[in-house]
Amino acid sequence: MLIVEIMRLVSLVVLKVCLFLFVGFATYGQAIHKGFVERIKLHSQNLSGNLSGDSATRYVSIYLPPGYKKNPTRRYPVVYFLHGYTDDDAKFYGFSKHWMNLVQVLDSVFTAALVPEMIVVTPNAYTRFQGSMYSNSITTGNWEEFIAKELVSYVDKHYRTIAKAASRGLTGHSMGGYGAFRIGEKYPDVFSSVYLLSPCCLANQLISDRIPANFMRADSIKTIEAFERSDFGTRIVFASAAAWSPNPTRPPFYVDLPVHDGQLNHDVLAKWTANRPLVNIDQYISNLKKLKALGFDAGDKDQGIAASIRELDAILKVYGIPHSFEIYDGNHTNKVADRIAGHMLPFFGANLSFK
Repeated sequence: MLIVEIMRLVSLVVLKVCLFLFVGFATYGQAIHKGFVERIKLHSQNLSGNLSGDSATRYVSIYLPPGYKKNPTRRYPVVYFLHGYTDDDAKFYGFSKHWMNLVQVLDSVFTAALVPEMIVVTPNAYTRFQGSMYSNSITTGNWEEFIAKELVSYVDKHYRTIAKAASRGLTGHSMGGYGAFRIGEKYPDVFSSVYLLSPCCLANQLISDRIPANFMRADSIKTIEAFERSDFGTRIVFASAAAWSPNPTRPPFYVDLPVHDGQLNHDVLAKWTANRPLVNIDQYISNLKKLKALGFDAGDKDQGIAASIRELDAILKVYGIPHSFEIYDGNHTNKVADRIAGHMLPFFGANLSFK
């Protein structure tokens, strides 16, 4: 068994080196074989009636690999990619300007032909609060069920997928990495392999006697217009509250904030803590053991997130759960395209079932 494992690891290293070299050659030395993207609208019963007033009909971008049209009988595994806070599917799939184009990365990797082709799917999780946190909430809707049940069911019915958990992967960046872990640990019967790219919000946020400034700024905001004029740090407080401390009796935001009238609300902080995966991970160990593969990474300059995945690595080791883990030279965004090409896609290529 040791020899087999060593051979497997060596093969993965060779694959990654060859992929790096070949993708570079494909990009500069030969024509890229392009896949194509369909951007559809999907109405969700699980998102209907959310108190934020966000549409329950969501855009979903679906990347179909180069061989999809050429091989009309072939079926493909599916990787569900969840975007980060303030992002949406349009940015990653080239419909609007962004810091990376996922389609170009996928085309380059599949042109290299060292990773088997896959379908990649991303729902638009941009909300009134600029992100859903992929959590169930009366304020923003039941995002966990929308993705794990409605979205998966729709894709399996309308595209040539291999409709089984062994052929489904779940991944995401930042808030999407948080969502991938949150949903993946609850639905191992739907997704067999999970990869986290710089996942936010895993660890508990420790609050000292000094209240964070963005908590105080959030407490001062009373109207939607004031929220829309606020800064990033203030808006993410509202997004977290909408996901983890909703309150149907508090319009116009329908949330309980961690600070109310200048005072810390410890009940709200307790609710937020309960939604941190490193706090509740012990309740999901049996589900995590059902996953075929689990991987995660973060840049060393992304210090808080790097510290949280080191803690995740330590916990998984205690429980004897196999996983891959890496801290690389980078920040929150500057190496994500490289990580997708050289690590995330090979991870799914090695662990998803293509049969």
